[in-house]
Amino acid sequence: MGEGDPSGARRPPSRDATIGAQAVSTHPRNPTPTPTPAPVTGLRCLVTGAGGYIGGRLVPELLDAGHRVRCLARTPAHLRDHPWAGRAEVVRGDVTDAESLRPALRDVDVAYYLVHSLGAGRDFEETDRRAATTFAAEARAAGVGRIVYLGGLTPRDVPEEELSPHLRSRAEVGRILLASGVPTTVLRAAVVIGSGSASFEMLRYLTERLPVMVTPSWVGTRVQPIAVRDVLRYLVGSARMPQDVSRVFDIGGPDLLTYRDMMMRYATVAGLPRRLILPVPMLTPRLSSHWIGLVTPVPAALARPLAESLKYEVVCAEHDIRRYVPDAPGTPVPFDRALTLALERVKEARVTTRWSNASLPGAPSDPLPTDPDWAGGSLYTDEREQSVPATPHQLWRVIEGVGGTNGWYSFPLAWAVRGQLDRLVGGVGLRRGRRDADRLRVGDTLDFWRVEEIERGRLLRLRAEMRLPGLAWLEMRVERDATGGTLYRQRALFHPRGLAGQLYWWSVAPFHAVVFGGMARNIARTAEQTADEPVRESAVGTAGPVVHPGGDGGRK
Repeated sequence: MGEGDPSGARRPPSRDATIGAQAVSTHPRNPTPTPTPAPVTGLRCLVTGAGGYIGGRLVPELLDAGHRVRCLARTPAHLRDHPWAGRAEVVRGDVTDAESLRPALRDVDVAYYLVHSLGAGRDFEETDRRAATTFAAEARAAGVGRIVYLGGLTPRDVPEEELSPHLRSRAEVGRILLASGVPTTVLRAAVVIGSGSASFEMLRYLTERLPVMVTPSWVGTRVQPIAVRDVLRYLVGSARMPQDVSRVFDIGGPDLLTYRDMMMRYATVAGLPRRLILPVPMLTPRLSSHWIGLVTPVPAALARPLAESLKYEVVCAEHDIRRYVPDAPGTPVPFDRALTLALERVKEARVTTRWSNASLPGAPSDPLPTDPDWAGGSLYTDEREQSVPATPHQLWRVIEGVGGTNGWYSFPLAWAVRGQLDRLVGGVGLRRGRRDADRLRVGDTLDFWRVEEIERGRLLRLRAEMRLPGLAWLEMRVERDATGGTLYRQRALFHPRGLAGQLYWWSVAPFHAVVFGGMARNIARTAEQTADEPVRESAVGTAGPVVHPGGDGGRK
């Protein structure tokens, strides 16, 4: 689009004016003009989906590149514990709500559209369509200089109507944004490889857990994976594309591989024995998704669209992006190198974001029953308290370390069975684990819970994301008793939905003494056992929990 574009969009500084341009200065004693680099002016960038896998990593990259960043979030509190939170502006809003978008898009040069409704039910295509249409209209009205969208790579020889709903929706969103009247960059990627990505987690768990695999026929389909660091590099670089560039770009790594190749190469990089892979044609994407859901942490609702996409050959038709975002030496990152980097991050517990960072479709959003705007209704609670012969700090270390490999400190079989039942009905189960072994932050997933609130050293509140006929929370508090000693308080809350919710509560109530009572006692006992042990510093410099080889206190 040229300067006469009727859209009225502001024209951001051109690439020539901001990158590599030179200004002329003259020293009084030297009349010869001396070229000096012109300063690069940072752009105002809006990032939607900042709480998700890509968005959470893009924000610090933009900040480090000198840009000013505003994040749009339905729940701003979920971003407050990110390492970059103090450097970015966070505003409340939703891409489907035009009124909330208007102030968020004000004075924005580049708007990153990184949201989608993957696995959100049968109407997710309509939800994506409505959100993209609203965002496009508001971006144009606000005079946004550029929209950048990360979509999915689609096969060249398959009509769009024959694509999987996931890929079809991604393509449609790209078209809507391109038609907005705002210069738009649409980046299309296939499999993204990085620590914590859904594609990497699928590949990792399938390969590590199954030395012999009966697999769907799509393991023989070629794809072009890309390292997450290349995705971020292209996203950041797209901010300064020339005004007249508005188009789709295919982005991918240097390797064309089948999924079988990727599993074999993962086994090699991870030091595993060679895997035996037996493709079976009758395994449909639906059956594949349940199989993936049982073996990996990725739930069936998310695995199915990913599996459906893998049945197509998705390779880049061009690499024109390098004209605007040049490839430095060593980029794009080769597949084996991307795996090595991801595994190093996992091993060192430096996974900054995970696929589970984004809110689970259909997850409860009602207020906690103790909130002022609680609407009332039936509310069941189970409350426990335990005196702890340890310091509050030592107790907090145990509380913040719950879940994941440390388990839940009571009746491991009951927790395991509940997790398996949840996965059988399409829930997330226990396999999401933790992002960080030592430290939690608001918005983190913790097995089939999500951290709703954390007051360091005092309160951890979890919201249930397992399949339930109602809403549930679990609170763990560190307090002082009347004598100044340490007190552990634990509260489980359940707000039933209909008769099913009532029946559910009373069917599990007989087990609460074992599950919740045992949990309170074992957390207190573990804090006492660690009272005399040296503090182990975590990667962020705060004490992490100490796990005993023996006397596991009921941990799984």
